[in-house]
Amino acid sequence: MTHDEPSTTRKSLPLSASDLAELEHVRTSAAHREALSALCHEAVPPGASEARVLHALMTAGLAAVRHQVEAEGYATLATERTTSPRKAVARRRQPSWAAE
Repeated sequence: MTHDEPSTTRKSLPLSASDLAELEHVRTSAAHREALSALCHEAVPPGASEARVLHALMTAGLAAVRHQVEAEGYATLATERTTSPRKAVARRRQPSWAAE
């Protein structure tokens, strides 16, 4: 969901005192808002509401999770490819021209 999409529901989110302090820091720090904007690909302007900042944080977090899953998937594929028994068999097989 982007910021211009209508929300379909609002969820309750338990936040600790340190979570609230971090949220306020992100809301008031230009550097943190700019970093968050870059991560979620959505502008987080000065004075953004807690809800908007929380949504941006969720968007950035989900993107980070997707990125991590993709990276682990690629690493698994690379491992499977380098340990493939097919490759070992191909190394033992003589090329057709070797018997000439």
